[in-house]
Parts: sequence; structure tokens; C-alpha cells
Amino acid sequence: MDIAIIGAGYVGLVTAACFAEMGHHVICLDINKQKIQNLQKGIIPIYEPGLKELIERNVEDCRLSFTTDYQLATAISQVCFIAVATPSKANGSCDLSYVFSAASSIAQHMKHQLLIVNKSTVPVGTASLVKQHIAQILKENNTLIDFDVVSNPEFLKEGNAINDCMKPDRIIIGVDNPDSAKIMREIYSAFTINHDRILIMAPSSAELAKYAANAMLALRISFMNELSGLCEKTGASINDIRIAIGADQRIGYHFLYAGMGYGGSCFPKDIRALCATAETYDLDLSLMRATENVNIQQKKVLADKICRYFNQFDGVFNKTIAIWGLSFKPHTDDIRESPALSLIEILLSQGAHLRLFDPVAMPTMRKRLGDCHQVTFCKDEYEAAQGADAIVLATEWRQFRYIDLTKIIPFLRHLAFFDGRNQYQPKEMEKLGFAYFGIGIPINHSHEQLNTQKIHEQNIIPISSTN
Repeated sequence: MDIAIIGAGYVGLVTAACFAEMGHHVICLDINKQKIQNLQKGIIPIYEPGLKELIERNVEDCRLSFTTDYQLATAISQVCFIAVATPSKANGSCDLSYVFSAASSIAQHMKHQLLIVNKSTVPVGTASLVKQHIAQILKENNTLIDFDVVSNPEFLKEGNAINDCMKPDRIIIGVDNPDSAKIMREIYSAFTINHDRILIMAPSSAELAKYAANAMLALRISFMNELSGLCEKTGASINDIRIAIGADQRIGYHFLYAGMGYGGSCFPKDIRALCATAETYDLDLSLMRATENVNIQQKKVLADKICRYFNQFDGVFNKTIAIWGLSFKPHTDDIRESPALSLIEILLSQGAHLRLFDPVAMPTMRKRLGDCHQVTFCKDEYEAAQGADAIVLATEWRQFRYIDLTKIIPFLRHLAFFDGRNQYQPKEMEKLGFAYFGIGIPINHSHEQLNTQKIHEQNIIPISSTN
């Protein structure tokens, strides 16, 4: 089938590449000329495992192309997917300006029957509003063209998006017209050969289902994070709690990891948008607001631990802190609302010097922080640890789990390790001499004993990642 994808962002590119891989002919449109020029040259604007190779293969096989031309995109397509950004407004509601802008451009250039599919995450009722919007433009242009608007929300996890798209848990299609439903089934037929995962429902249900899914996952994260504070006060371990409750088949283990809070492009804005939508119906989603408030506070927890620790050493000011991991989760370069970014901003405001490393998110963080004399971007985790007063593990990249810390110890000013993702065993860290701080992990050492973890600065020598 001939398909146009409007929006060459994260969702648009992944969807376009996967549709092309399944045999569709796809043209991906974006109004950003530089982005399209780069894509035509093989330069991918985001990091996602497997995406670059998928795009290159399908461009070479002439199943995938890129353009800024709406007239071309609509002329050669039977179906147009809208996959543009829906950022938060100041009041938390969803900004639909990009969605309506794309819909307007499609309507202005329509010359034949089209099925328009909204893949962006949008509030309940958006499909109906977009349909009315397009119908009004066609009427003003004295154009009689049959069209329909359906909802098809995405459920992609950054870092695993290709697999999520190619092997979906479910494909939700919000549609009222049987003919439109038939077309959507045809588009996804190659994705459902072994098992029919397509769920047909009303557009409003499809739109709300996306928000509900993200809200449920965010709720589980905030629940564990809030419980982690109680664990630290009572001597319980959040890791033991996770295992205990996750063993209950009604609960399961997914999204039960305590940490520094959630971030990224979806959970924060979708929770806010869901609450804002409810307000328009005079409803208060108090549980969702609590989820967001817990997350906001959780992003400050590790910074508070760091500041309390360094209070015995004249405070955080002028201390050097290594931060391992910058993206909001592994396998992506996305730092939007990243807990690591929140931590960085707090520590910089306290006058700390930071040595940063992330396997893929260094360019995006450089762009975000700009020219800051308090920040050093390092080539690897070993270089970041050089001369540090503390190490912070902020993103659970796999490579950070297998570091020989005994080779790093001689190059630290203080043996202080702040594990924002509970990747290390507290007892093992304490055997190495570290003052270890996790999330929801009982602390066995006292602040009075922490001075024993100080190392003489004159013993610091350069470290190499090849050690």
C-alpha cells in the first residue's frame, strides 16, 4: 500500500521504516528542510537501535523516501499518518497545533480519496475535531472528496521501538467506518500473521487507551518510588519488596523498579494532558496528580543524598562529581525530562563541577547545556571518574554494571557512590570501602564513619579506560 507519514520525528521515522520493511511504499514528510536533506543523505536525527540500518535498506530498495512536499506526499498515497509532536502547554494540556497544521496541509492538497490516521498521542475527541477541521477546509475550497479520520496510537518504547513496531503486543484502531477498518487491517496484515493483535474500537476509546496505558505504567513507577522512601526509614529493601509483590501474578514485575523517577517524551506530558483533559469535564484525577507529584519529588532524592553526604566536607560547592548516564533510559539519546538532567541542574546550581559520560546521549546533552565551565564531557566512564569526589549512576546502561571498580578506586577523591538505579549490591560496595547510597536501600554506615572513605587527593593519577 502507498502510505505517507507526516512527521519525521521519533514515531514517524520508526513507523515509516517498519512499514517499508513490511513491503509498503512509504514517503515520510517533514517541514524541516534540513532534517529531510539529512535523511536523504542517510543522516538519522535520533538514536534508536536498528533504525539507521532499517532506513538505509528500505531507501536502497526504493520502498522509503523523504520529502517536504505535501502535494507530492498526498498525490501518491492512499493513507496519510499524522505522527507529529503534541507537546504540553503551560497549563499541562496537549498542544494540538502541529496536528491541526498537518491536517490543514493534507486538506489543502487532497486530490483523491484519503484515509487519514492520527498516530500522535492526543486527547479524547481529537479524531472528531480533525475530521471536522478537514471537512471545513474542503468545503471552503469547494472540494468534494471522500475521506475518513481514524485513531491508531503508537506504543513504542524508546530503545526497543523497532521490535515494538514489528512485533506489537496489540494494534489499537479507533474507527467508526467498516471500510476504514478494512484498510487498516490490510496495512497491518503483515504484522499479525501469527496472531491477530488488532483491537477495533471507537476513536475516543483508542485515544484514551494510549493515555491510560502510559498513566498506569507511570503510576507503578511512582508507587515504587514513594515506597522506597519508607523502606529507607524502616530498614526494608525496595528490591526485596519488588520481588515479593512481583511474584503475585496479578501484579507482575514490569515497571516495579525504584529509581530517580521517570522522564522522556511520553509519561510526563501524557500524565499532564490526561489531568488537563479531565478538568475540561470538571473531573479531578487525583491519583494521576499524585503520580506526577511523586515523580517531581523523586527527581530531587539523589541530589538531596549527595548534598547531605558532602555537608561533612564543606558542602557540594567545588566538589567534582562523575555522572554515568544522561538519557532518561538506556538505548536512547533522548534527554527530555531525564532524571539525570534534573540532577545536573541541581548540582550545577550548588556550584559542583560535573564530569559526564553517556554511551550515546553526549551530543544531545552538549546541546542542552551549552558552554558551561562547570561541565566536562568525558570519553568514557573511566575518564569521568578521574579525580571525582563521588560517582553517580543515573542511567542503567548495561556497560555500567560490569566495571571493575577496584581499578577506579585509586583515582577517586572520596569513595562515595550514588546508585540512582540500584544496579550494584550494597554489601559488595561497602566491602570495597564505598559509602554506598541507593534508592530504597537501607544504609548500614553512619555519617560519622564516612570520613574514613576519604582518599588523599595527592594520590590521584591519570586513569585509562584500557586498564
